[in-house]
This record gives sequence, C-alpha cells and structure tokens, in this order.
Amino acid sequence: IQGCKALLLGSGTLGCNIARHLLMWGVSNITMVDRGRVSYSNPVRQTLFEVDDVVQGRNKCDAAVASLKRILPTVNAKSVNMTIRMPGHRVDENDAEEVAKCREDVELLENLIKEHDVVFELTDSREARWLPTVLATYHNKPVINTALGFDAYVVMRHGLRSSPANERLGCYFCNDVVAPVDSLTARTLDMQCTVTRPGVSAMASALTVEMLAALYNHPLFFSCPAYKATEDGAHSHAHGAASADQLGAAECCLGIVPHQLRGSVADYSQYPMNGVYFPKCAACSEPIMQAYEKEGFSFILKCLNNSQYIEEVTGLMADKLAVEAMYGGEGANWDDDGWEE
Repeated sequence: IQGCKALLLGSGTLGCNIARHLLMWGVSNITMVDRGRVSYSNPVRQTLFEVDDVVQGRNKCDAAVASLKRILPTVNAKSVNMTIRMPGHRVDENDAEEVAKCREDVELLENLIKEHDVVFELTDSREARWLPTVLATYHNKPVINTALGFDAYVVMRHGLRSSPANERLGCYFCNDVVAPVDSLTARTLDMQCTVTRPGVSAMASALTVEMLAALYNHPLFFSCPAYKATEDGAHSHAHGAASADQLGAAECCLGIVPHQLRGSVADYSQYPMNGVYFPKCAACSEPIMQAYEKEGFSFILKCLNNSQYIEEVTGLMADKLAVEAMYGGEGANWDDDGWEE
C-alpha cells in the first residue's frame, strides 16, 4: 500500500480527511484535484485548511498539498487545478475555443487516471462522478466512491471491467435508471452544498481508506468478490452461515472486504452491502465503453450536452418508453431524488 499512487478527485471535506488517513497508512504518492478556492466556511470542517488560505485566495488543492507537506515533508503530493466536465453542463459546440478547453480537460483527467493506481471519487455532485467513472472503467482502474447525506454515508468500490460478467460488482451509477443531469445550476448555494452532520465525513473517510487497506491486503486486490452478510443482516463470518470458501474469498488478514458500506448516525447503524453490475448502467456499461472506444471525445461531448443521449446509448430510454406504454403513456416520475454527495 505504501507504493499506491492515489488520485483524489475533490479536495473538500472528504478529500482532506482521506488524504490524512492515507498518510496514516503510509501512502505518500497523492494527487489532489479541485477547481475551487478555500472559503471562510471551509477551515472548521476541511481539515487541511486554515483561515490564512482564505485570506490569500488559495485554490483548495494547492492549499491541501501545502498542508500535507507541512505535516510530512517527504510526501510526494501534487495539486491539479482543473474542471471535471459533467453531463448537463453544456459546452458550446460553435465555440472552437470552448470545445478545445473541454477536450483539454477530458484528456488531462484521462491521463491522471491512467497514471494512478486508485481513483477516489469525492466530488460535490452526482454528475461530477460520471466522467471519472467512464474513464476509470475504460482503463480498468480501481475506484472507491464516497458520498454523504445529511446523516448518512456510502463508501463503495467499483467493480473492474476485467472481472467476469457474472461476478462483476456494480459502480456508483449501477442502481440508477436515469442518466446524471445538471443538479447545480438551478439551485441556491445552500442547496448546491451538502449539509451534513459533522461526524459523517470523518467516519466515511476513515472507512474509505480502511477499505483500500483491506483490498491491498487481499490477493485479488480490487477483483476480490464482495463479502455477503447472512439473510438476517448478521456478519456471516461471525455466525458461521457462509462456507469456508465464501469466507476465504471475501476476507483478508484485516477482516472482511465488502463491496460497499452504508451507515447512518441517525440510528448509529452500518451495513456491508453488495450490488451487481447493471448491463445498462449510465456510466460503466459496455454500450458506454464501446461508444467511447469508437468515438472518443466526440462521444463525451454529446453526453455533456445531452444527458438523454446517455440513456439512448445504454438502452435505458427504450426501457422507460416501454414502461410508460404499459401505463397508457402517462409516464413515470424518473427524477433522480438520490443522495447529495
């Protein structure tokens, strides 16, 4: 794990905490990505920032890396100020300069993903996680995705494209039947930012890096199958409900290796869960991979400018129309009312 090259997409509350925990495990090759500047609300909850970072107008990733180097001068930490392009956030195709900048951003992100061993998706919105998921899946790069709600969190690893289809684990988008859309433009500032109980980020961040450590200590790395609890939700390794083969496949010297952890401080619960790969997933499915293989940046540009195109490519749109036809054409409510990240 000391040799892990970690790419942190997002240098906010999650990014700062996860970077600190990576240092604790001996990871010293860390690249932090963000486009925002440190604001006055940040230092009390984003643990690598100080008020002076606000006064000096520092970019988040620059300030975070400087802080890491003060904590551990030998750390190989780098910052990248860049925009992660998102579906629903249109690019004017008639503006050659804007298209060129978009292409540059996409190529930079792709190169960063190719250069690192593990990608951490820690951004503020669902749509900001789409392009990294597409590119990481295409290059078969491991991803750990961490997201927060008001009093809840999810920490999950994405399945690798190289895994057998019947064993492949799902990604962050595999439970969705809608493509990501612009969730930010029409919202006020308080709606754009996730309001969470302060302890949630710290808990999720610690679990994120502990999951990474477990995967590095498993012989199959990110190809490790998902740990499965018993039907009553109890841990099978503690109650003997699973076979020895099943236990050995999803455990390492540090304990179980789950696909995802979902927890809440509302009732102080935490559950290891698992989800399967969705063949029509808006991000990691083979139709998306094949379209990107064939069209490259042109495909990405189409998806950025028209989220419905993602659903057309995957077959989700056809499924929706079929469901609506079953109900007399009245249509269903397909809005994504999921978590805020």
